Amino acid sequence: MSSVHVSTTVNGDPVEFVCPADEVLLDSLRDRLNLTGAKEGCGTGDCGACSITLDGQLVCSCLVLGVEAEGKEINTVEGMAQGGELHPLQSKFIEHAALQCGICTPGFLVAAKALLDRNPDPTEKEVRYALAGNLCRCTGYDKIVRAVLDAGKEIRKQSKKKR
Repeated sequence: MSSVHVSTTVNGDPVEFVCPADEVLLDSLRDRLNLTGAKEGCGTGDCGACSITLDGQLVCSCLVLGVEAEGKEINTVEGMAQGGELHPLQSKFIEHAALQCGICTPGFLVAAKALLDRNPDPTEKEVRYALAGNLCRCTGYDKIVRAVLDAGKEIRKQSKKKR
C-alpha cells in the first residue's frame, strides 16, 4: 500500500504527516501526531469514543481515512483547554463526576462542544439527542447531561461578560 502526504490543521495548528492510504484518521492522530485523546472503542462508529470534528462536523475518526483530512480543519479533545485553562465542559465534567474510566470521556466532550458551539442553550432533550452516538458503560448518562447543561450556562455567562 502506498503512503500519502497529508497537510491539515489540527486544533488550530498546521500539521503534516505521512500515512498509508488505508489508515483511519484515528490511527493517524494517535500514531503519527501523538494525539491520544480520541480512543478506539468499537472501530465501527457505534460508540463515539473516537469523536472529533472535521471541518466543524462531528465524526467518528475510526470511519474516516487519514488521507481525507487533507486541507481540512480537525479539532480534538486536546484542543479544548486554552492557555492551560480547562474548557467549561471539562470543568463541569469534573464537578459533576461525569466520568469514570475515561475511555468515552473525550468523545463525549467533543460531541458536547460541537452541540454547545451550535446551540449554547440546549434543552435536556437536545443534549441527550446530541450525545446519543456516544456510549458509556460506567457513569450513566444523567451526570453527563447535567454537566453539559451546566457548561452551557457557564459559556453563556462568559459570553455576556465579553460583550
